[in-house]
Amino acid sequence: MFRIAFTPSALDDIQWFRKHEQKIIFDKIEEQLTYQPNIETRNRKPLRPNQLAEWELRIGKYRVFYDVDTDRNAVEVKMVGSKEGNKLLVRGKEYEL
Repeated sequence: MFRIAFTPSALDDIQWFRKHEQKIIFDKIEEQLTYQPNIETRNRKPLRPNQLAEWELRIGKYRVFYDVDTDRNAVEVKMVGSKEGNKLLVRGKEYEL
C-alpha cells in the first residue's frame, strides 16, 4: 500500500475546482494510486522525461501528475489540471509540459 502526499502547489491546484470536482479528484486519486501506482493502465501512464513528474493519471477531463518512490512506498502528487482539447489548464491558465 502506498502513502499519498500532496505538494502545497497541488493542493492549491485542486482548490481551483468546485467542491464536487474536488471530491471526484480526491476519490479517484485514492482509488488509483494507493495500490500499484507505477503500473501502466488505461488511465495511468508514464510520461516522457520532463521537469514536472514521471506519471500521469487521467480522471475524465482532469489530469493528475505524480512521482512514485517505491523504496518508501510513497506517491507525491505534484500538479492537478484539466484538459480542454489539446490544452492543459492549471488554475485556469494554459500549462506546457
